[in-house]
Amino acid sequence: MMRYVAVIFFLLVLTQCTPSRAWNGSVVRVVDGDSLLIKRDKKVYEIRLYGIDAPEYDQDYSNGAKQETIRLTAGQTVSVEPKGIGIYGRVIALVTSRGRLVNRELVRDGLAWFYPRYCLEQPLCRELQTLEKKARLARMGLWRANDPISPWVWKHRRKPSASSDRFRRRPGRYHRWTSGRRDR
Repeated sequence: MMRYVAVIFFLLVLTQCTPSRAWNGSVVRVVDGDSLLIKRDKKVYEIRLYGIDAPEYDQDYSNGAKQETIRLTAGQTVSVEPKGIGIYGRVIALVTSRGRLVNRELVRDGLAWFYPRYCLEQPLCRELQTLEKKARLARMGLWRANDPISPWVWKHRRKPSASSDRFRRRPGRYHRWTSGRRDR
């Protein structure tokens, strides 16, 4: 039953947010540097900014990225240009506030990385890459740090390895601390 509800929800979101069909909405909340909650009609959508990746909560400059996104969008009606739906059900989009593309501004100010793995639209992605290089050279924002770690590398490093988790439950095996018999 839940699977059907999830599929229906996904299809509804997909039909409401087809790529290149821009819509306007009010910013309800900035979740972090690259995620916002935006209300359209009576529905709130979680938006993930396309083509960029801002520092994660525990990383340096995460608060700076969030504060800049707040400064650019708080209390504003913004334009959302969906590019697709992400694996977590978020709308991946370009967001424009007061005539400024938020995705671009964060990279320009050195508060987000250009995300080469997922940024495929040209000429925008080439521009984001160039803006990141300029921010690096000017040592703006997170580029003030000696060796900033991109969020995708940072997340990968934080994942516990299988060998370090000796007591992890594996399918078809007992917990190490059980007596060895199955509970029925």
